[in-house]
Amino acid sequence: MTAGESGGIGDAVRCPCASGDAYGGCCGPLHRGAPAPTAERLMRSRYTAFALEDAAYLHTSWHPSTRPRSIEFEPGLRWRTLVIVDRVAGGPFDDEGVVEFEAFWQQDRARGTLHERSRFVREDRRWLYLDGEMQ
Repeated sequence: MTAGESGGIGDAVRCPCASGDAYGGCCGPLHRGAPAPTAERLMRSRYTAFALEDAAYLHTSWHPSTRPRSIEFEPGLRWRTLVIVDRVAGGPFDDEGVVEFEAFWQQDRARGTLHERSRFVREDRRWLYLDGEMQ
């Protein structure tokens, strides 16, 4: 999948990031190149990119100092929902931010969660994912 592709999801469909908005008014514009206004919006768009297996978007939204060479997806893993637990800074006038989240997944009959406290930085007016600590 290339940057900006939506993995077959339509703009009118509820966004996978659980914001309550339609994809076309939520993560869709970010996946097509619009900058995220906040660290949380970038985090939500990255969750959606994982759900849609959009490696190109994940790559471009990852800080070059910590970005992996490639991004692999687990076969059969489905991201079910996202809950924002906490946020510190990361607003439109900040240069750093932290977003703690819990993402629920399913793979065959197994279910689980990924709980991470993620750090973001803003460079050249664009938020980037820096790294995260599992909780």
